[in-house]
Amino acid sequence: MLQIAGWKRVLILLVCLAGIALSLPNVFYGRVEAYNDAARLVEAGGQPDAEQTAALEGWPDFLPSGLMNLGLDLRGGAHLLAEVQLADVYESRLDGYWPEVRDALRDVRDQVGTIRRQDAPPGELRVRIGEPAGMETALAAVRALAQPVASLTGVGATDIAVRAEGDVIVVTLSEEEARATDDRTMQQSLEIIRRRVDEAGTREPTIQRQGADRILIQVPGIGSATELKELIGTTARLTFHSVVRRTSDGAERGNADELLHPSMDAADGGLFYVLDRTPVVTGDDLVDSQPAFDQNGLPAVTFRFNPSGARAFGVWTTQNVGQPFAIVLDEEVITAPVVREAITGGSGQITGSFTVEEANRLAILLRAGALPAEMEFLEERTIGPELGQDSIDAGQIAAIIALAAVLAFMVLSYGLFGIFASVALAINIALIFGVLSLIGGTLTLPGIAGIVLTIGMAVDANVLVFERIREELKTAKGPARAIELGYERALSAIVDANITTFIIATILFTLGSGPVRGFAVTLGIGILTSVFTAIFVTRLLVVFWFERRRPKTIEV
Repeated sequence: MLQIAGWKRVLILLVCLAGIALSLPNVFYGRVEAYNDAARLVEAGGQPDAEQTAALEGWPDFLPSGLMNLGLDLRGGAHLLAEVQLADVYESRLDGYWPEVRDALRDVRDQVGTIRRQDAPPGELRVRIGEPAGMETALAAVRALAQPVASLTGVGATDIAVRAEGDVIVVTLSEEEARATDDRTMQQSLEIIRRRVDEAGTREPTIQRQGADRILIQVPGIGSATELKELIGTTARLTFHSVVRRTSDGAERGNADELLHPSMDAADGGLFYVLDRTPVVTGDDLVDSQPAFDQNGLPAVTFRFNPSGARAFGVWTTQNVGQPFAIVLDEEVITAPVVREAITGGSGQITGSFTVEEANRLAILLRAGALPAEMEFLEERTIGPELGQDSIDAGQIAAIIALAAVLAFMVLSYGLFGIFASVALAINIALIFGVLSLIGGTLTLPGIAGIVLTIGMAVDANVLVFERIREELKTAKGPARAIELGYERALSAIVDANITTFIIATILFTLGSGPVRGFAVTLGIGILTSVFTAIFVTRLLVVFWFERRRPKTIEV
């Protein structure tokens, strides 16, 4: 007999109602989006203004508020392709080796004589010794500093290569360490860019590595490519240095242990600072940074070090009370206060000629961390929301035409059973949007194509069932038995056809990227919901009708 257990009926109805409820917020996208933004502000402890309060009241709390995200091609936004300057990292790495090399050579000074760092091309550390006869001793002392390469591809190798050129020791990174450094730099750049974009509150950015040294960045909803570049395009390299002296001569050259940086503060009138090359602490030791106001009510930025940074800064300030130290951001001295007392708490404040917006942006950059290397932007595009709206409108028209054509075909071909299939198709579309909202999926223009394709594919299962019912009716087994056998004997064909399509969708998602993955997501979800509605929802509608009407004969 044509029967469905009571608990199965309840479960099918609950799934359908849940899908409709989850998809409902997308019908009121702008209102729900404003509600979500205001709700996040309240959760973070902020005070909503009048507009945000109205947004909170504009959507009932008891209804779902999850939205599917709109991709770059629908929402508009910015697209950047950046090339990471990996060679910059080599220079900073070798600068970090200099104190260790100097101390190692000082231990054998009686054999190597004087020790003086020389100017060197990028990627090299060059040290001249006073006694060339002691070169072998010097090389052995420096080579003893080498450490194993921390990567699977560099097993057995050390991180530095040391050679002699006359009376000069040349230190470079080994090939294995250079490869490991490149990989770490790219991974760090990806993570920091992602954190900076997330700090700005954008939705569903696409940030992925392309090739050996390039990063693709796509951020929906941001105003322009220029705005995105301002957010991620600076290294925000923060360092704290001892001040050797001040000068007004921007062309003054110190020795190899010193740096010359201009003052960022216009009030200093072209003042330059000569600093120790090796920083006391760096921005890598920062664990938090927030915008604030100083004692004069001017915008400032507070910061807090991790334990190792706090310890190093505390030791240095204890030994240098009364001496100035410079806070350097991107090779410009923000401020150079005098140490009045030891700073052992691990926190401090950066003041300067900031606006509120600049202080907030600087806090975001420092909190997200410093990019390990500069980036050169090879490609940048701004996609306006008007273009996205055009895409949405075109997708809607395509979906409506496809839906109308499928509904007309089903009703004309199968009559009342075609109407049941059409109702199930509408529920199927609601389930697709409901699942996308539940998982926070991103809808792109190819994703809309996947939905349109799903609309056409969704009735295939019903066609198989209905045709099978027609065949069973010819054997005069009665309508109830014919419907039951139609569903049972069409099931294997339905499952086989959809499994093969789902495998293709899985491969597209796994191996594809960007638009291809967007298409694969909606196609895969559409396959699952289509099978569910064809096997369960349509059958449940037929059962409800049959139990109410009890027809002696049926026409499919």
